[in-house]
Amino acid sequence: MKGETLSFPTLKEVPAETWKALGAKKMYFGHQSVGDNIIQGMVSIKKANPFTKLEIISIKAPENLRRPGFYHSSIGKNDDPLSKVQAFKNYVENGIGNSADIAFFKFCFWDIREKVDVGHVFDEYRATLSALKSRYPRTTFAHVTVPLMSSPDGVKERVKRSLGIPVEFDSDNILRSTINELILKEYLGKEPLFDIALVESTLPNGTRSVFAKNGKTYYSLASEYTRDGGHLNEEGQRRVAEQFLIFLARLAAKGES
Repeated sequence: MKGETLSFPTLKEVPAETWKALGAKKMYFGHQSVGDNIIQGMVSIKKANPFTKLEIISIKAPENLRRPGFYHSSIGKNDDPLSKVQAFKNYVENGIGNSADIAFFKFCFWDIREKVDVGHVFDEYRATLSALKSRYPRTTFAHVTVPLMSSPDGVKERVKRSLGIPVEFDSDNILRSTINELILKEYLGKEPLFDIALVESTLPNGTRSVFAKNGKTYYSLASEYTRDGGHLNEEGQRRVAEQFLIFLARLAAKGES
């Protein structure tokens, strides 16, 4: 099923002064395995494009960020989204807050599945970020939508959909779309936001990977970008990391103005 056609900026469309601004910032990113995929893509892009000057630094515990760089760490536990909210809060309160120019974290696709109360998760996320923003005014807090999974499209799944029988991965992606809609409604155009779900679901030709349920369209991770239905393969890493770097560079340059 095809929807709108999208296009994204390229690295070389970003001015040199914008990349320079990125290299001067201290950033913190909390994540799990899809975050590792994105960082792998960032490392590959840096090797091929030396103008994207950004030191990538892995940390194991909260600490003051003393020099420019992209600091990152694993936070929380997969399948427990509130543990990630709490872990991010802990990192900010124990070194990241006010020492970072930019700080943010992301949930994993595995955090948002059947039986998760996405409204409650979003409320806790919003309240925590609001409190941190007030307490640490020097730091810019950004937001990230929840990554998606690919939707299986075999004969069995097509039959189930035609009969109105739930398909597990569809149901989970609907929940991810639900919390992403809440995130977009709350922050898009108001605070910095990287829409990873948008990038993941946009195929190389600009159309989006979609499925329908009860007459509504939902999005899924393009199968071209994954090795196992959720994690990013080399192509997925490159595509997401490129847009992620551009997002960070523009955000860093905005802070310079």
